[in-house]
Amino acid sequence: MEKSIVNSFFKFKGTNEYSPLVLAYMGDAVYEMYIRSLLVSGHNTQVNKLHKEATKLVKAKAQSEIFEKIFPHLTEEELNIFKRGRNAHSYTSAKNADIVDYRRATGFEALIGYLYITGNMERINELLKLGIETQ
Repeated sequence: MEKSIVNSFFKFKGTNEYSPLVLAYMGDAVYEMYIRSLLVSGHNTQVNKLHKEATKLVKAKAQSEIFEKIFPHLTEEELNIFKRGRNAHSYTSAKNADIVDYRRATGFEALIGYLYITGNMERINELLKLGIETQ
């Protein structure tokens, strides 16, 4: 299992000790870093153009679409984590997305956060390649 640099410096609690929204908070950051890394590795272009491309992929609708693509490949445990995130009561509301996409994106981010905290970078890469490849 491929560990992240951060996981080698920090000791996380067991994943059940984190609320689904904390997992989503972490997953949001990990996913954003993944997208930025993907874009920069493929393009040496203006930052403004990179930002516009990243924005297309990190918005709730795009995350919801990625989830639809990876859904058939999830384990039962991963699906349970997704559902915990999707069903969590958030104190923020969707700004530019419908509620279904927003909740699905929260579940997706919780899943990414869970995989990150457990140090399963290989699985994050596998799922995101499946979801983004056909975007």
